[in-house]
Amino acid sequence: MTAPKAIDAPDTSPPILGPQYRTATLGILLVVTLIAFEGMSVGVVMPAVSADLDALNLYGISFSAFLIASLFANVVAGLWSDRRGYPLPFLVGVVLFVAGMALAGAADAKELFLVARAVQGLGAGSSIVALYVMIARVYPAVVRPKVFAALSAAWVVPSMVGPAVAGAVAKEWGWRFVFYGIIPLVVPALVMLVPALRMASPGEADESPRGPRSQPLAMTLAATSAAGGAGVLLWGVDELHKQPVIGAATTLGGLGFLVYGLHRLLPPGALRFGRGLPTTVLLRGFFSAAFFGVNSFIPLVLTSVKLFDARAAGIALTTGALGWSAGSFLQSRRTAEPHRRIRLGAVCVTAGIVIALFAALPAVSGWIAVPAWIAAGFGMGLGMTTVSVTALRQSPVSEQGANSAALSVTDMLGSALTVGLGGAVINFIGHGSGQIAAGFVVISVLMALIGLAATFLAARTR
Repeated sequence: MTAPKAIDAPDTSPPILGPQYRTATLGILLVVTLIAFEGMSVGVVMPAVSADLDALNLYGISFSAFLIASLFANVVAGLWSDRRGYPLPFLVGVVLFVAGMALAGAADAKELFLVARAVQGLGAGSSIVALYVMIARVYPAVVRPKVFAALSAAWVVPSMVGPAVAGAVAKEWGWRFVFYGIIPLVVPALVMLVPALRMASPGEADESPRGPRSQPLAMTLAATSAAGGAGVLLWGVDELHKQPVIGAATTLGGLGFLVYGLHRLLPPGALRFGRGLPTTVLLRGFFSAAFFGVNSFIPLVLTSVKLFDARAAGIALTTGALGWSAGSFLQSRRTAEPHRRIRLGAVCVTAGIVIALFAALPAVSGWIAVPAWIAAGFGMGLGMTTVSVTALRQSPVSEQGANSAALSVTDMLGSALTVGLGGAVINFIGHGSGQIAAGFVVISVLMALIGLAATFLAARTR
């Protein structure tokens, strides 16, 4: 038995802001808005955090710690949601996210800040997977594209005001209050989601979870292997230029653990790019890897090379989110077959990355990052949102949690590996303004190649 096909169903369901779904929709959107605001804010203030805590050498790993922890939480929350329902993993995730924000604001050393980012990642990863399962269980299949479009739109407000607000707060009161300020906003989101949380019951799926990806111990070990392997791999890559032998051995060891974990976590055939669901899930990681591998370093290159202040540097991220929202709205109209929308999205992301590369060149204005990131954001909204909707359509009801977790695993892993790799590139080339510019060019070329690969793989999602 498979989930109903959203692309084939008539659009007869109530609107997502109608009486039946209004409160749940608003609560979900507020949670996503808070997570988005955190993501946008951290990107803008990380140069200040790095300077204050003497942590420029950990710039990339600060993002990767969040993402790797999210990867582990994705799997555990997906299992939990399939077997016991989504309310508890969602609530635990929110508590951890708030605790991580408080710990980050209080951090007085770079090591403690890394721990705080990991705690935030555990919370965000658990909450997002639970929300995906909530969408699959609460909304009919034909409505889900509109819900995912609304999720992308929820990034617009934090993307428009987040960088400016975060920059202003960091300038007036310090970067710590950027983290503290998000905590009180969690309460209204929880209040609005109470009705949706009560809709769930432990045995609400039509089928009992079964198969290799429904075994808690095996999947938890696989998640540990993948997350730990990713962390070890990134540490090894960063050590290659300092201790080549140790760095190479560590990199290979981490890669082995990572591949073993992914073999168990992803749908069968994913590592071979099998047609249908396996490649659909894997492409989520390709999109995230290409986009966020560049996105995380745009504020650094604009502030360090082009001497933008935090507010100005955040404008490029803002425009990217606007493009993302537009692309997501277009996919909700279903004007083309899913694989064609995914391919077009990958082309736009690749083109945006190539244009953004020029922002680091001496003779080119840093403002070229604005149109570049509109194009890249549009591609993410069109392609990545289509990937999410298509994966749920291709999933049996009893595997919605596992496949939601697999989507988030590839998402987080793609971002974590490329952001960590980018940080290693910067550390290898150097921290001077000219060296950061050169590093950004190298990063952009590598990410464009990943985007190009996604373009060719899109056909295998059918």
